[in-house]
Amino acid sequence: MDIRQLAAYAPRLYFDKQEPFYPVRVGVSVLHRGEKSPSFPRRFEQLADGIDYVIEFAIYWDYDIQHLYELEHVWVYVDRNGEIADAEASFHGKYLKALLPDRSNLAGKTVSVYSQPGKHAFSPLPVLFELLPSARTATEEGAGWDGLTLPDWYTAKGNYDDKTSKLVRIYQQSYHRFTPSFEFVPYELAEQENLFVPWKSLYEEIPDRIEAELATIRHTLAGLKEPLEG
Repeated sequence: MDIRQLAAYAPRLYFDKQEPFYPVRVGVSVLHRGEKSPSFPRRFEQLADGIDYVIEFAIYWDYDIQHLYELEHVWVYVDRNGEIADAEASFHGKYLKALLPDRSNLAGKTVSVYSQPGKHAFSPLPVLFELLPSARTATEEGAGWDGLTLPDWYTAKGNYDDKTSKLVRIYQQSYHRFTPSFEFVPYELAEQENLFVPWKSLYEEIPDRIEAELATIRHTLAGLKEPLEG
């Protein structure tokens, strides 16, 4: 299957009305029994009877509200008839079922999931986000808190240090902090055809995206000498 055919299975995402960040690229992989995700710590040792393969959508944002670099995942399980049998989605380093038991959030080849305001963890039920103690503080006083975060598999293009994270923190606090509304609007990922690329292409692109964002941050904050030296 080519990228366009795979993209037809992409989830419909729901974002908070105040969300400042949207996906900039989606890395796509097709995984079979026993294969390991190239970008998330899991292996598909067992697949239920009738499932042919899993489509992994590695969804990349330049920013989470608390840091530069953001990668979340949705896994769509496709049966031998080309229909969706199941789906899962990442949630703060773990993953949840993305398909409700009554399958009411599935229409054809599209599973609908909600994105946590600013943080982008996924859930089929948006109320889950409001149960997280940091749901509001993360997007306000916690904006930029983590600076630049990178996964273990990432090969850095530049030399990043505490000063780099401080720049990200100031930038996020100055320009992106927000109060979530917990009112959600749909975002049709499958309609954004230019976002979808093979995972290998996204992997190679991420270092350049990070460098470009850091250049923008440095330029934007160039006039803020006093806070940067503190």
